[in-house]
Amino acid sequence: MQQEQAMEILKMGHNVYLTGQPGSGKTFLLNKYIDFLKDNEVEVGVTASTGIAATHLNGITIHSWSGIGVNEELTEREFRKILKKKFLRKRIRKAKVLIIDEISMLSAKQLDTIDELIRSFKSNHFEPFGGMQVVLSGDFFQLPPVGKEVEFATRAAVWDQLNLKICYLTEQWRQSDDRYLKILNDIRSDSVDTETKKILKSRYKSEVEGDLNPTNLYTHNVDVDQENEEKLAEINNKPRYFSMKSEGTKPLVNTLKKGCLAPSELALKEEAPVMFTKNNFDKGYVNGTLGEVVGFEESKPVVRLQSGKSVTVKRKKWRVEQRGKTKAEISQYPLRLAWAITVHKSQGMSLSAAKIDLSRSFEPGMGYVALSRVRSLDGIKLMGLNETALKINPEVLDFNQEFKRKSKQVKKEMKEMPDEKIDQQQESFLSSVKEKRDYSVEKIREEHVNAYKEWSKLDEKSLIKYYEEGKRVKDMARLLGRTEEEVEEHLEELD
Repeated sequence: MQQEQAMEILKMGHNVYLTGQPGSGKTFLLNKYIDFLKDNEVEVGVTASTGIAATHLNGITIHSWSGIGVNEELTEREFRKILKKKFLRKRIRKAKVLIIDEISMLSAKQLDTIDELIRSFKSNHFEPFGGMQVVLSGDFFQLPPVGKEVEFATRAAVWDQLNLKICYLTEQWRQSDDRYLKILNDIRSDSVDTETKKILKSRYKSEVEGDLNPTNLYTHNVDVDQENEEKLAEINNKPRYFSMKSEGTKPLVNTLKKGCLAPSELALKEEAPVMFTKNNFDKGYVNGTLGEVVGFEESKPVVRLQSGKSVTVKRKKWRVEQRGKTKAEISQYPLRLAWAITVHKSQGMSLSAAKIDLSRSFEPGMGYVALSRVRSLDGIKLMGLNETALKINPEVLDFNQEFKRKSKQVKKEMKEMPDEKIDQQQESFLSSVKEKRDYSVEKIREEHVNAYKEWSKLDEKSLIKYYEEGKRVKDMARLLGRTEEEVEEHLEELD
């Protein structure tokens, strides 16, 4: 299925599971749909199972958004405690669409717990997720949920209840090397044979194309930290230090920092290899593009890309947005040292070259994730390989075939549906979820009168009163004569 077809299905309001191989454009399409919803004033919960994935969408983790935290399940006491949080209740009740990216790393128990919480918050126990449109995205060939004997999200009770339209994207935007695509497809179909291994082993300790040092992909954090620190120390040039800046509520700022691949304290030197951690198509780099620091211009790093082009790098922002407003924001130069990175953190990246050591792979899918980060076979320098690296969980193979079958069926149904009916469903859905506001003269006059009365107040009594009246944070800030950030900070303290 192509992105345009999947977008039409999303706009119809169906619950959707968006999947496809790495490089098929899942995140790009999600961001496009999120922009569409926001442009039409639709409240959308933008989340992912990991902080890193959430930053690609300007969202937060589903654990934070829903209130479950790190829990797999909740005791009755914990459940009741979460339901008492007014700020959480208002956020969830207002949301009409929920997006969860990297669903492969969310367990079945967590998905069912989130569903149960949302049904309770929305006082709708009969519909999955309280009747919201739910968009799940990800690829189960990627890394699985953390923990022993943890079931995939597909085994959640609510998975079948959602009646998901499967949109399996088939376009490939990252790899164009046919030999390399064959290797990835062989791993993905569990048909790795002698010929597949022969092609892959031809890259054993081979030099990569271009003149840049490839990034080392390791399976363990300790190897990454040690190599980056040692290599930077070996360069005799003067170091430059860049600190991350932040604004907004502390809990959300901390969440952003944990999910951001650019470090809080970035140390750079001329000649140091670096990796970009954010997309900027106009400047010629994406998340994972490699380069080398060649100087500093007015304290800004200057990076030479593999193409030979030099880019003066500017600070970029990562933010959490809710109700169309920024709740927290961090800014840093979108760079990190590129001698090494873990396979887990590389998920979602597009690398031009990588030095990959899979000799200590410890779970199925790890080798596939590492290899699928790189654009071509010539960009790989393979340092080691074990049997686990090329294995795929048999369960994933089974339901992947089912996803493909169901996606073809959805595509057929859309082709047979008249354009008028598609347009009608899309208009009907948008009308049902679009926020309705009261712009009457009486309403505006009433709010201005109240603003004078409450101008200098920002206490618990006022906040609770406005909450009970169902006012938005934006309106509460205006009535109290404070910023939205101040109001939200107090709301979170009251929770």
